[in-house]
Amino acid sequence: MYYYQKIKDDSEIIAKLQELSLAYPTEGQDLYYGRIRTQGYKWNYKRVRCVYLLLGLNQRRKVRKRLPARVKTPLLRPDNPEEMWSMDFMNDVLTNQRKFRTLNVIDDFNREAIAIKVAHSMPAVRVTRILEQVICEQGKPKYIRVDNGPEFISKEFSTWCKDNHIEIRYTQPGRPMQNGYIERFNRSFKESILDAYLFDDITQVQLLGGMGKRL
Repeated sequence: MYYYQKIKDDSEIIAKLQELSLAYPTEGQDLYYGRIRTQGYKWNYKRVRCVYLLLGLNQRRKVRKRLPARVKTPLLRPDNPEEMWSMDFMNDVLTNQRKFRTLNVIDDFNREAIAIKVAHSMPAVRVTRILEQVICEQGKPKYIRVDNGPEFISKEFSTWCKDNHIEIRYTQPGRPMQNGYIERFNRSFKESILDAYLFDDITQVQLLGGMGKRL
């Protein structure tokens, strides 16, 4: 006597999950299953789960967010110090090829650096801590001009600025010269410090970075 195992046809489940993943890319399997049941399908949870994993839908996908429109603001010299700061990152490598970043902060009034901080990693939370330290030493600006880098458009950074009553002035994407003061400072810093020396560790970078404040 021979027994035949019935092979399930999951093509309909596959089609439905693909349809839902396109329509609701940020949702997961539990929400998809809820929609499937609401639409009247009787497939059990375990079966849908197996197909979901087979399709690789459990891999989180990044959904690209559209940046809000940026208003062009003229690059004018402030009337007073501690009114407008400009910030930007620079990237380089040590002699062992390990990458590091510098966060450069200048006061637009006199275009002098008020902070040059160095680290292998510089997430938004670290940026806000650096700013807190700088504010304790220098005072607080009314505005900070930055580009649309991920650290600057992050929730952590925008919330911190809002809590500290600092208005963010974003440059328009692809228009670095709208932040021309910091761009010029970065060029001088690169030529005078980063390209002029070989660094074995970030302590050396930070030490010579102090010289860069006088560029």
